Amino acid sequence: MQIAHPYLIFLGDVPDALAAKTGLGIVDWRRDWCIGQHRLPGCRADAKLPDVGIREAARLGAKTMVVGAVNAGGVLPAHWVGSIVEALDAGLDVASGLHMRLGDVEEIKAAADRNGRRLFDVRHTTERFATGKGTKRTGLRLLTVGTDCSVGKKYTALALEKEMRGRGYDADFRATGQTGVFISGRGVAIDAVVADFISGAVEWLSPDAAPNHWDLIEGQGSLFHPSFAGVSLGLLHGAQPDAFVVCHEPTRTAMRGVRHPLPSIREVIDLTVACGRLTNPAIRCVGFAVNTEALDDRAARSLVDEIATAHGLPATDPIRFGTAPLVDEIARIWPA
Repeated sequence: MQIAHPYLIFLGDVPDALAAKTGLGIVDWRRDWCIGQHRLPGCRADAKLPDVGIREAARLGAKTMVVGAVNAGGVLPAHWVGSIVEALDAGLDVASGLHMRLGDVEEIKAAADRNGRRLFDVRHTTERFATGKGTKRTGLRLLTVGTDCSVGKKYTALALEKEMRGRGYDADFRATGQTGVFISGRGVAIDAVVADFISGAVEWLSPDAAPNHWDLIEGQGSLFHPSFAGVSLGLLHGAQPDAFVVCHEPTRTAMRGVRHPLPSIREVIDLTVACGRLTNPAIRCVGFAVNTEALDDRAARSLVDEIATAHGLPATDPIRFGTAPLVDEIARIWPA
């Protein structure tokens, strides 16, 4: 799916910033794509965008209203429907990352039909994917992998895109989750693809490219997570990465939502190489992205230096310290 921007970010009346993580993530990386935010009374999230009405946003040039809020169960609250219908009547497309399909609501479907507007349910796709073939593709690919889920794989891939483009690399972020789709304007929510077609969907997302072109593929889950390892493995095989970056949150002792202990970075490297060789025998680790948000600057710097020394590869916090060390390693192996 390809979603037109500029965006109007709809935050509804969510109670906090965490419930608006989709909208806030879009603003973090694509501020220039955002006309403003639309909030209902009682909303406690703020994307630091101008507050604008829906019809005003349409006059300012907005193309799509993005439902940038989430809730337990991914269900669209009934009192948000009026705002979505108003956006469609104002000539905007509407996109949502909720599990519930927009078109399943009669009023929304009717408004889209009468206005000739598109509804994007980014967790669901109308694309029909083939099964993965594992055939070598041209171009270069990097995949972010994790010691756990929610450790910064998306932000690492986006930060790498920014740094690599700044150095003259031909590089594109490839989204595999709903927030990433909004940030890039295209992509596939891999966790909603039928299992047999996960690797094929990633092959579709990252097709043959110019020899020096880099696709920076957003990772999902972890090969060690009992809930999400199946998705992570299919993504790894379909990505066929030449390089991978291990993403890590150092303050955790167990993986999110389960009692299983966090694997070591070495275990993640070894299993990723062992499994990744199926579709790319030359797969290699190029470094580590450490989410040091919970640490002060001194502790953060000490930790990334310790990880780099232990494994003989660069380590950094992509948000705090930037991705230059990782791109230096890429440039050493694959000059621009």
